[in-house]
Amino acid sequence: MAKLHVFFGSAFLILVSCLAHGQDDSSVSCPFFPDQEVRAHDLPLLTAPSKNTSAVLATALEITLHDKAVCCGKDSALEDAVLSDPRSLQELSPKLQGRHLLSDGRPIVVNAEYVPRTSVNSGLVIRALLEQHAPLIEWKAHFYVLYGAVFNETRCPSGGQYAIHKLLLLDPRFSDERREVVFNRDTDDWEKVQGLVIPVVAPQ
Repeated sequence: MAKLHVFFGSAFLILVSCLAHGQDDSSVSCPFFPDQEVRAHDLPLLTAPSKNTSAVLATALEITLHDKAVCCGKDSALEDAVLSDPRSLQELSPKLQGRHLLSDGRPIVVNAEYVPRTSVNSGLVIRALLEQHAPLIEWKAHFYVLYGAVFNETRCPSGGQYAIHKLLLLDPRFSDERREVVFNRDTDDWEKVQGLVIPVVAPQ
Protein backbone atom coordinates (compact mmCIF):
# COMPACT_ATOMS: atom_id res chain seq x y z
CA MET A 1 0.00 0.00 0.00
CA ALA A 2 1.39 3.44 -0.92
CA LYS A 3 2.35 5.97 1.72
CA LEU A 4 2.18 9.70 1.16
CA HIS A 5 4.86 12.06 2.42
CA VAL A 6 4.68 15.87 2.21
CA PHE A 7 7.74 18.09 2.61
CA PHE A 8 7.82 21.86 3.22
CA GLY A 9 10.55 24.43 3.94
CA SER A 10 13.37 24.91 1.46
CA ALA A 11 12.03 22.23 -0.89
CA PHE A 12 8.88 24.38 -1.43
CA LEU A 13 5.70 22.65 -2.44
CA ILE A 14 6.92 19.11 -2.97
CA LEU A 15 4.63 16.10 -2.86
CA VAL A 16 6.17 12.63 -2.84
CA SER A 17 4.40 9.30 -3.15
CA CYS A 18 6.47 6.15 -2.59
CA LEU A 19 6.13 2.46 -1.80
CA ALA A 20 5.64 1.23 1.73
CA HIS A 21 8.71 0.29 3.76
CA GLY A 22 10.19 -3.08 2.94
CA GLN A 23 9.86 -2.71 -0.84
CA ASP A 24 12.87 -1.66 -2.88
CA ASP A 25 12.27 0.00 -6.24
CA SER A 26 15.76 1.45 -6.61
CA SER A 27 16.25 -0.48 -9.86
CA VAL A 28 13.07 0.90 -11.43
CA SER A 29 13.45 3.71 -13.92
CA CYS A 30 11.87 7.00 -12.82
CA PRO A 31 11.71 9.42 -15.78
CA PHE A 32 12.24 13.11 -14.96
CA PHE A 33 10.17 15.79 -16.72
CA PRO A 34 11.37 19.35 -16.06
CA ASP A 35 9.35 22.52 -16.52
CA GLN A 36 5.92 20.96 -16.88
CA GLU A 37 3.07 23.49 -16.94
CA VAL A 38 -0.59 23.35 -16.01
CA ARG A 39 -3.14 26.17 -16.35
CA ALA A 40 -6.79 26.89 -15.73
CA HIS A 41 -8.28 28.13 -18.99
CA ASP A 42 -11.05 30.48 -20.13
CA LEU A 43 -10.90 32.80 -17.11
CA PRO A 44 -12.72 36.11 -17.72
CA LEU A 45 -10.68 39.29 -18.13
CA LEU A 46 -12.13 41.27 -15.24
CA THR A 47 -10.56 44.22 -13.42
CA ALA A 48 -11.59 45.39 -9.97
CA PRO A 49 -13.55 48.68 -10.06
CA SER A 50 -11.29 50.05 -7.31
CA LYS A 51 -8.22 49.12 -5.28
CA ASN A 52 -10.45 48.63 -2.22
CA THR A 53 -9.75 45.28 -0.58
CA SER A 54 -13.32 44.00 -0.83
CA ALA A 55 -13.62 45.06 -4.48
CA VAL A 56 -10.38 43.27 -5.39
CA LEU A 57 -11.38 40.14 -3.51
CA ALA A 58 -14.85 40.10 -5.11
CA THR A 59 -13.33 40.44 -8.58
CA ALA A 60 -10.79 37.68 -7.90
CA LEU A 61 -13.61 35.41 -6.77
CA GLU A 62 -15.69 36.28 -9.84
CA ILE A 63 -12.73 35.43 -12.10
CA THR A 64 -12.14 32.01 -10.57
CA LEU A 65 -15.84 31.04 -10.51
CA HIS A 66 -16.75 32.78 -13.83
CA ASP A 67 -20.49 32.33 -13.37
CA LYS A 68 -22.46 35.55 -12.90
CA ALA A 69 -25.40 33.70 -11.36
CA VAL A 70 -23.08 32.47 -8.61
CA CYS A 71 -20.76 35.45 -8.13
CA CYS A 72 -20.68 38.23 -7.35
CA GLY A 73 -23.00 40.97 -8.59
CA LYS A 74 -26.55 41.94 -7.70
CA ASP A 75 -28.85 38.95 -7.06
CA SER A 76 -26.00 36.46 -7.39
CA ALA A 77 -25.81 33.57 -4.93
CA LEU A 78 -22.67 34.92 -3.25
CA GLU A 79 -23.63 38.61 -3.23
CA ASP A 80 -24.13 38.68 0.54
CA ALA A 81 -20.79 36.97 1.19
CA VAL A 82 -18.98 39.65 -0.80
CA LEU A 83 -21.00 42.55 0.63
CA SER A 84 -20.03 41.43 4.14
CA ASP A 85 -16.65 43.03 3.37
CA PRO A 86 -14.20 40.20 4.21
CA ARG A 87 -10.63 41.44 4.65
CA SER A 88 -8.73 38.18 4.11
CA LEU A 89 -9.15 34.75 2.53
CA GLN A 90 -9.37 33.24 5.99
CA GLU A 91 -12.31 35.54 6.74
CA LEU A 92 -13.92 34.95 3.33
CA SER A 93 -13.80 31.15 3.49
CA PRO A 94 -16.56 30.50 6.07
CA LYS A 95 -18.82 33.04 4.35
CA LEU A 96 -18.58 31.07 1.10
CA GLN A 97 -18.70 27.59 2.59
CA GLY A 98 -22.02 25.78 2.48
CA ARG A 99 -25.43 26.12 0.87
CA HIS A 100 -26.55 29.17 -1.14
CA LEU A 101 -29.50 29.97 -3.40
CA LEU A 102 -29.40 31.19 -6.98
CA SER A 103 -31.80 33.99 -7.92
CA ASP A 104 -34.28 31.46 -9.32
CA GLY A 105 -34.32 29.55 -6.02
CA ARG A 106 -32.12 26.62 -7.03
CA PRO A 107 -29.67 25.64 -4.29
CA ILE A 108 -25.93 25.26 -4.77
CA VAL A 109 -23.21 24.09 -2.41
CA VAL A 110 -19.87 25.87 -2.22
CA ASN A 111 -16.74 24.19 -0.93
CA ALA A 112 -14.17 26.86 -0.09
CA GLU A 113 -11.97 25.59 2.70
CA TYR A 114 -9.12 27.90 3.71
CA VAL A 115 -5.67 26.31 3.44
CA PRO A 116 -2.95 28.09 5.44
CA ARG A 117 0.56 28.41 4.00
CA THR A 118 1.92 25.56 6.13
CA SER A 119 -0.65 23.10 4.69
CA VAL A 120 -0.21 23.97 1.02
CA ASN A 121 1.49 21.30 -1.10
CA SER A 122 2.10 20.75 -4.79
CA GLY A 123 -0.50 17.99 -5.12
CA LEU A 124 -3.25 20.32 -3.89
CA VAL A 125 -2.32 23.06 -6.36
CA ILE A 126 -1.70 20.84 -9.39
CA ARG A 127 -4.85 18.78 -8.83
CA ALA A 128 -6.99 21.93 -8.58
CA LEU A 129 -5.55 23.34 -11.81
CA LEU A 130 -5.93 20.04 -13.67
CA GLU A 131 -9.60 20.09 -12.65
CA GLN A 132 -9.81 23.70 -13.93
CA HIS A 133 -10.28 25.23 -10.51
CA ALA A 134 -8.15 28.36 -10.10
CA PRO A 135 -7.35 28.94 -6.41
CA LEU A 136 -7.36 32.34 -4.76
CA ILE A 137 -4.06 33.06 -3.05
CA GLU A 138 -3.15 35.77 -0.54
CA TRP A 139 0.44 36.95 -0.85
CA LYS A 140 1.91 39.97 0.91
CA ALA A 141 -1.65 40.98 1.92
CA HIS A 142 -2.83 41.13 -1.71
CA PHE A 143 -5.27 38.79 -3.47
CA TYR A 144 -4.43 36.94 -6.67
CA VAL A 145 -5.97 34.30 -8.90
CA LEU A 146 -3.58 31.35 -9.14
CA TYR A 147 -4.18 30.28 -12.75
CA GLY A 148 -1.10 28.17 -13.45
CA ALA A 149 2.02 26.44 -12.18
CA VAL A 150 5.40 25.41 -13.58
CA PHE A 151 6.83 22.31 -11.96
CA ASN A 152 9.28 19.43 -12.26
CA GLU A 153 7.85 15.92 -12.23
CA THR A 154 9.48 12.58 -11.50
CA ARG A 155 7.34 9.58 -12.45
CA CYS A 156 7.90 6.21 -10.79
CA PRO A 157 5.70 3.10 -10.83
CA SER A 158 5.30 3.54 -7.08
CA GLY A 159 4.18 7.16 -7.33
CA GLY A 160 5.24 10.60 -8.47
CA GLN A 161 7.16 13.58 -7.16
CA TYR A 162 6.23 17.13 -8.06
CA ALA A 163 8.24 20.24 -7.26
CA ILE A 164 6.58 23.56 -8.12
CA HIS A 165 9.05 26.32 -8.85
CA LYS A 166 6.71 28.98 -10.27
CA LEU A 167 3.13 30.00 -9.53
CA LEU A 168 1.39 31.99 -12.28
CA LEU A 169 -0.90 34.66 -10.85
CA LEU A 170 -3.40 37.25 -12.02
CA ASP A 171 -3.64 40.53 -10.12
CA PRO A 172 -7.25 41.77 -10.51
CA ARG A 173 -6.25 45.32 -9.57
CA PHE A 174 -4.70 45.88 -12.99
CA SER A 175 -5.57 45.47 -16.68
CA ASP A 176 -2.09 46.28 -18.09
CA GLU A 177 1.25 44.44 -17.97
CA ARG A 178 1.10 44.45 -14.15
CA ARG A 179 -1.80 42.00 -14.27
CA GLU A 180 0.34 38.90 -14.77
CA VAL A 181 2.57 38.10 -11.80
CA VAL A 182 4.94 35.21 -11.13
CA PHE A 183 5.79 33.80 -7.71
CA ASN A 184 9.28 32.35 -8.13
CA ARG A 185 10.52 30.02 -5.40
CA ASP A 186 14.12 31.10 -6.02
CA THR A 187 13.52 34.80 -5.49
CA ASP A 188 10.27 35.16 -3.51
CA ASP A 189 9.64 34.45 0.16
CA TRP A 190 7.08 31.68 0.80
CA GLU A 191 6.71 33.00 4.35
CA LYS A 192 4.89 36.02 2.92
CA VAL A 193 2.10 33.84 1.54
CA GLN A 194 -0.84 33.75 3.96
CA GLY A 195 -2.78 30.88 2.38
CA LEU A 196 -5.23 29.96 -0.34
CA VAL A 197 -8.84 29.00 -1.02
CA ILE A 198 -10.07 26.77 -3.85
CA PRO A 199 -13.75 27.65 -4.42
CA VAL A 200 -15.73 24.81 -5.99
CA VAL A 201 -19.46 25.10 -6.74
CA ALA A 202 -21.84 22.18 -7.23
CA PRO A 203 -25.63 21.93 -7.54
CA GLN A 204 -27.33 20.49 -4.47
